[in-house]
Amino acid sequence: MVRELAITLYLSVFRTLFQILKMFPQKKKTTFVASFGDNILYTVNELEKQTDDQVVILKTSHCKISINDLSNRKILDFESINIIDWILSIYHLATSEKVIADNYYGFLAVTEFKPNVQCIQLWHAAGAIKQFGLKDPSIQNRSPRAFERFQKVYHRFDYVVVGSERMASIFRKSFNISNDQILRTGIPRSDFFFDAVAKNEAENSLKQDFPVINGKKVILYAPTYRDNDLNATDLHLNIEKMYREFKDDYVLFLRLHPAIDGEYQNKFPGFVVNVSSYHNMNHLLVISDILISDYSSIPFEYSLLNKPMVFYAYDLEDYAKIRGFWEVYDELVPGPVVKSTEDLIDVIKSGSFNMNRVSIFANQWNQYSNGYSSENLVKAIYTEEEQSKVADQV
Repeated sequence: MVRELAITLYLSVFRTLFQILKMFPQKKKTTFVASFGDNILYTVNELEKQTDDQVVILKTSHCKISINDLSNRKILDFESINIIDWILSIYHLATSEKVIADNYYGFLAVTEFKPNVQCIQLWHAAGAIKQFGLKDPSIQNRSPRAFERFQKVYHRFDYVVVGSERMASIFRKSFNISNDQILRTGIPRSDFFFDAVAKNEAENSLKQDFPVINGKKVILYAPTYRDNDLNATDLHLNIEKMYREFKDDYVLFLRLHPAIDGEYQNKFPGFVVNVSSYHNMNHLLVISDILISDYSSIPFEYSLLNKPMVFYAYDLEDYAKIRGFWEVYDELVPGPVVKSTEDLIDVIKSGSFNMNRVSIFANQWNQYSNGYSSENLVKAIYTEEEQSKVADQV
């Protein structure tokens, strides 16, 4: 109840400011709202190649991506604690021709944009294992007011960007949108995986930053953030056993939740490297030889590198009840599923990976991501000719 009252109050103030600031003249301008930032950065770089539109980027506190403030690019701190930047952010949202977001943002429920404004959802994940949006089982525990707010936010999207038909189907169900609202241009940040020069530079940079990996292979462990386990400070992986088995040949990269990261004490500095605060996930994927994941969206893009994956789903049954999966988990993921550190070690030592399955997975979920996704997206939303082509696809 308290949470809903706080949200209602915040949105009431937001709506009032938005309605006032919307009376200012609209400008040839695109405002991006970034929680993750990587898709937005690729899109902005391409947008500045193709147009002279002003760019405004509203960064939330969760955004780790470094985005430079250039001559035609303005970056604001989109947090209510920074009152000046927050009001300026609302001004730019109210006076832009296009608004592009990379996550769910509750403020969209109260932003009645001018009729010619396009609001585009540039979702942060290329695929989905767990359910979200209107299909998230947890919304059953939310109030009718909250459910109505969710619907208003999803109704605000004119277009949603996808990398595959499989993801298009998920968005139609999650956001209750129609097929003609799908932009089949591919995922902008996936362009990195088709750029040999950029991948080589990323690999060399990481070897300089973390010299311990030179001459060894890298295992990347990137567990999903669990909403019901946010304050946990224990790691559900026996690092000591991993150390005993792999210290001579591997380095273990850890990408942890902030709650765990703040408490984690590294007892094996020659074997374990905490990369939780490293700014670019794509770079970590390039340097990694094996990915240990569970329910995150990381495997969808990692599959483009055609490298092995193993899925450490120690809480599979409980997680399935809480979040729900789009498909049978074992059939969806492109690698062995294990529930203990011992089984995880056995899989890695035996090399029990089906790389043909990884290839099929990559093709299915990255159907439209071909190295030109940023260019295709900018053309699709900034030129009338390309917009008509997109309409003809559906």
